[in-house]
This record gives sequence, structure tokens and C-alpha cells, in this order.
Amino acid sequence: MLEEYLSLQEKIHSEMDDKRFIHTLGVAYTASAMAMAYGEDFKRAYLAGLLHDCAKCHTNLEFITLCEEYGIPITESEYENPFLLHAKLGAYFARHKYNINDEEILSAITWHTTGKPDMTLLEKIIFIADYIEPDRRELPNISDIRKAAFTDTDRAMVLICGSTIRYLEDAGRLIDSITRDTYNFYLNLCKETGKV
Repeated sequence: MLEEYLSLQEKIHSEMDDKRFIHTLGVAYTASAMAMAYGEDFKRAYLAGLLHDCAKCHTNLEFITLCEEYGIPITESEYENPFLLHAKLGAYFARHKYNINDEEILSAITWHTTGKPDMTLLEKIIFIADYIEPDRRELPNISDIRKAAFTDTDRAMVLICGSTIRYLEDAGRLIDSITRDTYNFYLNLCKETGKV
């Protein structure tokens, strides 16, 4: 198993710059640590983390062109923000280039950027790990988010989505409706259970 993972790491590293690869390893290790904390399969979490950005090193035009070529649906907001497509394209590459057939791993890759309502534990782990991995620049409330990541994934989802929405609003950038839906879903869930 270790040899397979090392071989996969080498393939992924060969297709991205060192900075992106360091981030990728950070997500994989963070995801596997979170998985161990929550009783999820840490090998699957590591694999999903390792592959989450496997399509990231393309231009915006290439994201659109490749998605159209492979028949991957593109929303209006994705046409306006093509970088979002690296998640869907990454799931496609994971399946067709890296031979991953685990549907939950593929789904975790697909939703690691925008999130979605009612995510599985593995999906939440990859979404959260992408935000909190150790090499991430310091973001507002990052220490609170990191604590929540290992104590309450639903609360961590609220904190991350809320922070992302505020950042995009302040920057005057379009917010994908699925991110708002994700925020509202987890906010309501946390309110119902008294977590916020």
C-alpha cells in the first residue's frame, strides 16, 4: 500500500509546482488526521486529500475547454469563475487518470471547493482540510476553525463557509449559490442542535 501511495505522490508531484504539492500533502495529512479523530477510514481520506487538486494546474480557459470536452456540466457561476471547475475536473482525472473508483472519494474531490448541503463525513473532512492545512496563510478565525475541525465538523463548515462568503463579498466577487446553500444548511443544523 505504501509503495502505491508513494508512486501516486510522485505522479501528482510531476504535474504540479512545488508550492501546490506542499499544499496537497498538507491536505492529505490533515485529512487523514481528522479521519482518525472521527473514526473515518484514514487511508481513503489521505487518498482524497492527495487527489483533491490534481486538476488545479490549468488555466481558466483550459478548465472550460476540458470540461466541455469531457462532458462535465458547467454552471453559469462556473463560467464566470472557471477556477471552481478544478474540483469537478479533478474528480474526472481521479477516475480516468488515476483509476479511483470509490464514489465517495470522487464526490469529496468534486465538492471540496464549494461544499454542498448534507455532506458525508469524508466530504466534510476534505473540504475542511483544504482550508486548515498547516501551510495555509493565516486567515481570519483560523485558530477557531482548526479547533472546530477536530471537535465539530458541522460548526467548522459554518465558520469556513461564513468566512469565505464574507471574503468574496468584501472583494466584490461572485459567490456560487451552492456555497450559500452549504452555509445556510450547516448554520440551520447547528442552530437546531444548539451549537451556535
